[in-house]
Amino acid sequence: MEREDRLSRLVDLILESGSVRVEGVMEHFGVSPATARRDLDVLAEQQLVTRTRGGAMSNSSSGDLPLRYRSVRNGHAKRAIASRVAELVEPGSVIAFNGGTTTTAAAYEVGVRSASDPLFAAEDTTLVTNAVNIANDLTVRPQLRIVVIGGVARTRSYELIGPLTSLILPEISIDTLFLGVNAIDPARGLFAQDDGEAAVNAALIAAARRTVVVADASKFAATAFARIVDFTDADAVLTDAGITDTDADAVREAGVELLLA
Repeated sequence: MEREDRLSRLVDLILESGSVRVEGVMEHFGVSPATARRDLDVLAEQQLVTRTRGGAMSNSSSGDLPLRYRSVRNGHAKRAIASRVAELVEPGSVIAFNGGTTTTAAAYEVGVRSASDPLFAAEDTTLVTNAVNIANDLTVRPQLRIVVIGGVARTRSYELIGPLTSLILPEISIDTLFLGVNAIDPARGLFAQDDGEAAVNAALIAAARRTVVVADASKFAATAFARIVDFTDADAVLTDAGITDTDADAVREAGVELLLA
């Protein structure tokens, strides 16, 4: 098991049990005492857990993993969704991505397609984002014009948030927004972990003609703190084949298009 995968699973273990001892980490992951202690120290340095004598315990930030630890979760589903997003992008259009693991993977696939599809060389395609990691990855793609909205960088998601976003978003028009979320509840709405991220996401939706929520099926069972918008403010949901029949029916009953990767 790769280290980042192990760290992600270790946070899950601590969240589920509330605390863990070094011996428990050793037994659960089959690692040495030194490796178990180093892993707990790394998570404590990231303020994801609180180190205790002989182990660690959860804290208020434990559920808010840095992007590099979350990227390994549901990897197959995220890659399938990312490939489908790249197929949906119209060369010459204005598209947008907020931050997150699924949108980061999707933006990368768009960059790959732009480099190989001659239609992207024929006309400019503009990509708007508030995620500095996405902008950094795609700036090297000459077929894409990258527009980064302003704001203050949020450490764990690499997203720019805050009132500076209000200076640019009302002045632009986006053809299609590919929106990553932390939780989906067809009865209550779309949710993010952070209220600042939720506010920027809502502004992106307002600037877009079409909003496609990109989220693996686990997001239907998840909960998150900050409501972004009503579920019906989305035009489509692109998810993986793991979605339950109940959740799929709820999406369709809300009048939102369901796309499967």
